[in-house]
Amino acid sequence: MNYPKKQIQAHHQIILDSIADGVFTVDKEMNITSFNRAAEDITGFSRKDAVGLPCYDVLRANVCEESCLLRQTIDTEQPVINFPVYILRADKKLIPISVTTALLKDAAGRVVGGVETFRDLTAVDKLRKAIRKQHSFEDIVSKNATMLDLFAILPQVAESNCSVLIEGDSGTGKELFARAIHNNSTRRNGPFVAVNCGALPDSLCESELFGYKAGAFTDAKKDKPGRFALAENGTLFLDEIGDVSPAVQSRLLRVLEEKVYEPLGATETCASNARVITATNRDLQQLVRQGKFRDDLYFRIDIVKLSLPPLSKRKEDIPLLLDHFIDQFNHLTGKKIMGISRKAVAALMLYDWPGNVRELENAIEHAFVLCLEGMIRLHHLPARVVPQGGLPSESRGLSLREAEKRTIVQALERNQWKKMATARELEIDKNTLRRKIKRLGIIEPQA
Repeated sequence: MNYPKKQIQAHHQIILDSIADGVFTVDKEMNITSFNRAAEDITGFSRKDAVGLPCYDVLRANVCEESCLLRQTIDTEQPVINFPVYILRADKKLIPISVTTALLKDAAGRVVGGVETFRDLTAVDKLRKAIRKQHSFEDIVSKNATMLDLFAILPQVAESNCSVLIEGDSGTGKELFARAIHNNSTRRNGPFVAVNCGALPDSLCESELFGYKAGAFTDAKKDKPGRFALAENGTLFLDEIGDVSPAVQSRLLRVLEEKVYEPLGATETCASNARVITATNRDLQQLVRQGKFRDDLYFRIDIVKLSLPPLSKRKEDIPLLLDHFIDQFNHLTGKKIMGISRKAVAALMLYDWPGNVRELENAIEHAFVLCLEGMIRLHHLPARVVPQGGLPSESRGLSLREAEKRTIVQALERNQWKKMATARELEIDKNTLRRKIKRLGIIEPQA
């Protein structure tokens, strides 16, 4: 049966309007020839206004002027699949979408234009941010079981006025934890003063911490307040406390016990009410046993101890941290990077991260220099974090079953084979985890 041309066109429009994604077609001059209802809703342009206009006048995407995706498909005859971009709606609101393009051909197989489908990612973006907020404390993001346990006690630690010792490798976020404690304490309106004790030579450490009076030494022309004075009514964060000399250790002990100190060259004591938070990447207990760190000072600063795991032990946090850093650098640089490709994420998950979260942040900052728009891809990452022999899934062809087994085993190892903690990390039911362990033949190693 031959239907009239207008009826066929009407049927086509009904079909297009039933699709939840935005869809429009263009001719070879890039003028819009059809525009479905979802496209109207997403862009804010009516079909009547859009049809006949160049597509870049309607979508106004951040890639339109320099590298139009639909023009690229028409010229190369290669489709684009789920490419993230931002478009400017009719109401001037900038929203994220993902774009897929294809060729439009006539009955003879000649290219007559192109078709683009696009999906509004606003809800996905909000959901992603909500998930990250659920797994965050101040500027610290994590869904690792150990980190979540620390998040749970941070409010109580912050409300107290006790000394806190934060242990962790370099780059694990010790200062972020110290700031979070300060910002949630009754001292939040006071100063937060950070000192890297490891960066100060012994000759300067005492004068930096306690200050000095004019005439205390040759170049002391006038009084200078120390960090304890600057942290009055606030928090003093002493990083790398394990590197201070025995002389400085003795003076720190007096401040912590008696709440008083003497600036160099002073004849009178000064009172101190600064809260002291210390941090170290060394084993202080071993230093105490070796006689390199005073045991009485150790017990004074170790009222509450927070031990931060290295990033290699909390790799499930990498996707959350990536979202966090991409948002952070988008804000700092004014760019609109949409995310990171699966291959790039896979490379980051395989890397051991000796520099921890700080190294990951630096890797994303490096990628932002090279990535101008769209998504961060493998070639945007620093060479050191990309496996030299290629990704395992590419070279060995891992099956879905093998990939799932590897993911579960790694999560079990991170959680010391505790099923409840592992299920919580993987965000699945504990019984589901048990069934997967049995189905995949995962055997817990004997102690």
